[in-house]
Amino acid sequence: MLYLSEADNWNRKPNSQSTYLNPRYSSSSQPKEATMRKRTLYVWGVAILCFVVLMIVTPAIPQSQEYHNFADQREFFGIPNTLNVISNFPFLVIGVIGLVLCFYKNYFKFSLQGELWGWTFFFIGVAAVGVGSSYYHLDPNDARLVWDRLPMTIAFTSIMAIFIIERIDEQKGTISIIPLLLAGIVSILFFDDLRPYAVVQFVPCIVIPLMAILLPPMYTHSTYWLWAAAFYLLAKVEEAEDKIIYKWTHHIVSGHTLKHLCAAMVPVFLTLMLAKRTTETNRISLLKTWKVTWTKVNENGTRVESGEYVYTSVQSEDSH
Repeated sequence: MLYLSEADNWNRKPNSQSTYLNPRYSSSSQPKEATMRKRTLYVWGVAILCFVVLMIVTPAIPQSQEYHNFADQREFFGIPNTLNVISNFPFLVIGVIGLVLCFYKNYFKFSLQGELWGWTFFFIGVAAVGVGSSYYHLDPNDARLVWDRLPMTIAFTSIMAIFIIERIDEQKGTISIIPLLLAGIVSILFFDDLRPYAVVQFVPCIVIPLMAILLPPMYTHSTYWLWAAAFYLLAKVEEAEDKIIYKWTHHIVSGHTLKHLCAAMVPVFLTLMLAKRTTETNRISLLKTWKVTWTKVNENGTRVESGEYVYTSVQSEDSH
């Protein structure tokens, strides 16, 4: 039997067929791990402190009963608030499709275990939105509103964990999945106050686009994150202008119905991203990358030449 010394193991390349020691467990890396753990605790501590301060200095926000008074309350085929109910169906469809593809022959080509669990929870949340929101809109009231918002918090918090896994650190992101999910659930079930839910909903809306732009991606097609964020922002505008849009469309469709359809585009874009993306070999943030496309046409309008260039403000290794 052949025995390898520690020095021999360290000198072997990671892609070698032989067994090698993982540097993560070396004595020299232990202080670095301890420092990273301390930083993680500091981040969580600061986040909790900010939340506590927010709860202290801001007044409670009770659920307004006017929220349940949607513009379109028409009934078709015996279904109350028909369009607000059936417009949730796309969530169920794309949620089930995404969930199946997560486990079907590794269709999305996940390279990390944490990714699989994060996206699984996301698509479960999306599918549950289709059921929970439909249930709420059949008879809008405070008791049913819980089942409308609870699935959304699952989707929001799992996306945050996914971003931590892909953009910051796999281990931290994987560990954060359960705490983030619990934080979202607690914000809905144990608070008669909209402030915790607002934090869970709007913090990802701010942080995720910033992380998508500023932090280097692990995969290609990162612009799909920005498209998803844009459609979610449009959905929130449509929700706020529910009655105005209903009036503008001459009582054909309300803003809340359009909000459902636009919000459903978020998991659609993210599913397309998962299907198309590949591992990013040159990890550069979107902030430092610019793409220019051009097309040359004749006078008769036929295209004769086209091209695409990608510029980056980061110097390549060949230029040194």
